[in-house]
Amino acid sequence: MLEPNAMTVTIIYLSAFAILLVGFLTAISSKDLIRLLIALELMFGAVFMSLIPVFVLAANPAFGTSIIAIFTSAGELLVLIAAVIIRDRRNKNVLIEQITIGGDRV
Repeated sequence: MLEPNAMTVTIIYLSAFAILLVGFLTAISSKDLIRLLIALELMFGAVFMSLIPVFVLAANPAFGTSIIAIFTSAGELLVLIAAVIIRDRRNKNVLIEQITIGGDRV
């Protein structure tokens, strides 16, 4: 069995953190639903990437966790795609500046 060395694991986790940070900053600053969708997918990609070292040490728990993460990501993706389609059909744009929450303008 291959044992990951500390440098490899560090590089993987730093890369995953950088991708997560880019996704988080993009989600905060996004002006439309498409960019928000891309940012959320970047964040899920970072989570999947952080599971890589776990597969080497404990394959079964990592596999179970990845299955849960895959189904969560797929469900989230389908809901967001549906939201983008519905938003586009109603307003003919996907800008989030015009979305109302609880009757208040955002």
